[in-house]
Amino acid sequence: MFTGIIESIGTIRAITPKGGDVRVYVETGKLDLGDVKLGDSIAVNGVCLTAVELPGDGFWADVSRETLTRTAFVDLKAGSRVNLEKALTPTTRLGGHLVSGHVDGVGEIVKREDNARAIQFTVRAPRELAKYIALKGSITVDGTSLTVNAVNGAEFELTIVPHTLLETIMADYRPGRRVNLEVDLLARYLERLLLGDKAAEPSASGISEAFLAEHGYLNK
Repeated sequence: MFTGIIESIGTIRAITPKGGDVRVYVETGKLDLGDVKLGDSIAVNGVCLTAVELPGDGFWADVSRETLTRTAFVDLKAGSRVNLEKALTPTTRLGGHLVSGHVDGVGEIVKREDNARAIQFTVRAPRELAKYIALKGSITVDGTSLTVNAVNGAEFELTIVPHTLLETIMADYRPGRRVNLEVDLLARYLERLLLGDKAAEPSASGISEAFLAEHGYLNK
């Protein structure tokens, strides 16, 4: 688990094909690796990876085909900057929100505008994730815990203050860039909970308007 508070900007130094997937070397910059052991989790642009080698100034991790297929990790190359966060501990301050490091989908930056000293981004999410994105709710973009300031269909707006621009890779974002999205865990669990006993049925893929009406959540 993570908090979505980025601890360091790292750099991809090598991506090596290995048996059908890849192994990646991440130089970790100011991230303190003193308490990191082999097998520990580190989020790279919001993707939870396992450290399999610790050469000193970074770590090697294996990236599966599943991760390459479902995230924007496939867009990275040697020299790419990435957001880094170590897994939280029982004494970690929860400054952001609970983040699993399991990417739900890939979004796209569609607009970037100045907003006083901040930058306002408009992000388009996959249609299937739109129902989980709420005004003033939390969302994780490339591992960064952020607050949704406006929602319009599958698009949502973020206002990024100077500190966040400095401490994350968001200053690099331009329209067309793909980003990893993880929706709020509570929204995911709430949807499943509302299904009740129907959750055990193979066709129980989500909450529909008809389902809500049938169970008294909407006026018929």
